Amino acid sequence: MLVELLTKGGKRDLLVPYFTFSQLPASQQEMAMFKAIAQLRYEVYCAECKYLEAANYESGLETDEFDDRSLHVAAQNSEGYVVGTVRLVLGSPRDVFPFEEHCNVFPDFIFPPKEQSAEVSRLIVKKNFRRRPGDTLQGVTKEFQDKGTVDDIAPQQAATTINHKDRRSTSPQIMLGMYREMYRYSRMNGIRYWYAAMEKGLARMLDRMGFHFDPVGPVTDYYGPVATYIADLHQMEVAMSKANRFLLAWFQDEHISDWLLIKTLVKYKLGHLGKL
Repeated sequence: MLVELLTKGGKRDLLVPYFTFSQLPASQQEMAMFKAIAQLRYEVYCAECKYLEAANYESGLETDEFDDRSLHVAAQNSEGYVVGTVRLVLGSPRDVFPFEEHCNVFPDFIFPPKEQSAEVSRLIVKKNFRRRPGDTLQGVTKEFQDKGTVDDIAPQQAATTINHKDRRSTSPQIMLGMYREMYRYSRMNGIRYWYAAMEKGLARMLDRMGFHFDPVGPVTDYYGPVATYIADLHQMEVAMSKANRFLLAWFQDEHISDWLLIKTLVKYKLGHLGKL
């Protein structure tokens, strides 16, 4: 009954009620959706942050050779505009991952099988959807960066009612939705390991969200100090089941009972009382 109420009879998602998410295989790059993804990447990486030279992308589309073997994920708002994107670069016996072109790994690191591996890459949220001061490129709020924990990830309609002093969500909804799409694809296709070349701060934020990545290489200067990290999805599932059972059920598309929902909201409420 409670789940039905919060989802308006199943019409809205419990965690990301105002966004929809799509998977776009590499074979569908000619679709308008991929063009919108590439435009957003150009907007952020070339025009806004100037990480990439805009003159190299005269079409206004930021693409590279890794797109041809990637799963692309798009987040759309209620009007259908692409407001976030990430890609999962799939392993290939003959090809390297993006991180291997710019970062090193520790000498004792043992690479897992490539067919079970992928790299999380090009993770961004449109500027209009990270309006608060201190929001990261991935759409993580300053408040969540400073004080957020996995317990703060709760059904949004109920959570904003409980936290009535600020009805805006502080949990990274768009990022969560995109990570769920990558996780769904990975489970269906035998992918167990995720690489990511990222700053230490982003790795710390992901850990607070329930995604633990271990560093497997030294820090390298690549548009800022980044290192190579790896996540074992099997270990992540075990850890998430202990930290936030609701979140794992949501990721795995399991039935969420009213009892689990109530337990999650009580834990959320108690956690916020401790932050007052």
